Amino acid sequence: MKEIKISSADCCATPGLITVEQAIEKILSQAVPVAQTEKVDILYALNRVLAEDLRSSIDVPGYDNSAMDGYAVRSADCKVAGNVLPVTQRIPAGQVGIKLEAGTAARIFTGAPVPEGADAVVMQEMCEQINDDVTINAVIDKGSNVRCAGEDIALGSTVLDKGTRLRPQELGLLASVGLAEFKVNRKLKVATFFTGDEIVAPGKPLAPGQIYNSNRYTLRGLLQSMGCDIIDLGIVPDTLEATLDVLERAAAESDLVITSGGVSVGEEDYVRIALQQLGELNMWRIAMKPGKPVAFGRVGKTLFMGLPGNPVSVFVTFLLFARMLILKMQGTDDHRMPRVSVVADFDWPAVKRQEYLRVKITHKDDRVLAQLYPHQGSGVLSSASWADGLVEAPLNSVISKGDRVDYLPFEGLL
Repeated sequence: MKEIKISSADCCATPGLITVEQAIEKILSQAVPVAQTEKVDILYALNRVLAEDLRSSIDVPGYDNSAMDGYAVRSADCKVAGNVLPVTQRIPAGQVGIKLEAGTAARIFTGAPVPEGADAVVMQEMCEQINDDVTINAVIDKGSNVRCAGEDIALGSTVLDKGTRLRPQELGLLASVGLAEFKVNRKLKVATFFTGDEIVAPGKPLAPGQIYNSNRYTLRGLLQSMGCDIIDLGIVPDTLEATLDVLERAAAESDLVITSGGVSVGEEDYVRIALQQLGELNMWRIAMKPGKPVAFGRVGKTLFMGLPGNPVSVFVTFLLFARMLILKMQGTDDHRMPRVSVVADFDWPAVKRQEYLRVKITHKDDRVLAQLYPHQGSGVLSSASWADGLVEAPLNSVISKGDRVDYLPFEGLL
């Protein structure tokens, strides 16, 4: 089975274009994390980025406790199977028992503190209780089924590092050590606007030649999922004057401006021209498909990213470039793009621009297969909804059915 890999050494097949890897390097080199911080309640901390290391003021668990329902015993009393011990106490979760005397057992439940004197718990499936006596039908080792104090988190240890993006599991972890509020980086302010006299808001009737503005809702959803403060400046008329005005306003109000459309080479693609007049254009065309025209630069201190106008191109270029940029500006330490090796269930010819193919993952025998959406055009937004992720088709490489390929799961990117 042949393996397809992307190498940063691959050169562009089309003059004047830069590679995806070069584009990522250029974009990240310009990104600076926001400096301001604020204290937030844990209830409102989802997707925020920690601005400080957080340490635990307690042990977790705070005491030795039972890992299951059963009987707390002294292991010295269970060196042979079949010992019969009197049950002298019952300890539910939330209650503390008394010292366990030698030659006795305590009925105990999951999470309950292991009583002083006991050093093991026997699962109830290995026991038989008749009246006030229990038969231990196993040999029990010291420490069996006991969760020790501090086993998960020790007093004074670092729970989470500065720069950690807070997912639900991190919030649960912080709650487990009693942290109710903490410092995070302030939210990133991202301004958006959309160009094109042909685009119309959903809910309004379409005139001949018009289309609904899907990009606004794709982009807003992506920004919302990343916890950004969105400044939505709506649809801008296709004139240079209007584009200059909105770009200047957007840059004054935000940390980052992201647009859709107007960055190609058409006579009415005014966004790129406005950027060059008000600020600087540091990057423009990338050897990739979909999404060749991606403009990147700045207006004053505000970074700018102009995404293409085609719906799939907006989605793909956001995941590849804007996502990493936003993560770094938010102050996260991990900007990586997750990749998984899967098996191509399709053929694809050698390409002159690195392509990102919409695929769905299926399983056959012990193989994870990537099935190709039949229509890979940059305007076919249904392909992005149908797909589970993207397969990278490297420059100048043929993909044959059965080859191993790099797969970017949406689950790791969204």
